[in-house]
Amino acid sequence: MKITFIQTGGTIDKDYPKTTKGWAFEIDEPAFARILKKLNPSFKYEMLTAFKKDSLEIDEGDRKHLLKIVDAIENDKIIITHGTDTMIETSSFLSLILNKTIVLTGAMKPEKFYDSDASINLGVAIGALNVLPHGVYIAMHGVVKKCGEIKRNLDSGKYY
Repeated sequence: MKITFIQTGGTIDKDYPKTTKGWAFEIDEPAFARILKKLNPSFKYEMLTAFKKDSLEIDEGDRKHLLKIVDAIENDKIIITHGTDTMIETSSFLSLILNKTIVLTGAMKPEKFYDSDASINLGVAIGALNVLPHGVYIAMHGVVKKCGEIKRNLDSGKYY
């Protein structure tokens, strides 16, 4: 099995600014690269970056670009790390692809934070990818559901 991991940005990849007196978070290198290094996985993988944006800044052009990338990938198992605010919209956009299993995941706190949920969310996505049929899914907060079936509580931020 081979998995393609694609970075789009979002909280999972955020870090403190590298400049002096910086105050806003920056999208850093892909969190999945650090997590996979710790995991030492038994599967083959490749890592790509589609773009590095907060999900609130992702527009239709970005989603079209991501769709082209996903469509061009030869293997059929893909994990996309994405910001949580528009993850559902991007999953719906990608549902045009029928011959691959695609799982979107992210984090409520940056992976570089001690109490981040990034590692567990990525782990759930990897595990789910091993057993899911083709389709587009979201893996967040210990839940994996097909796009169109997953919902988000806007008060708590949790997916269900």
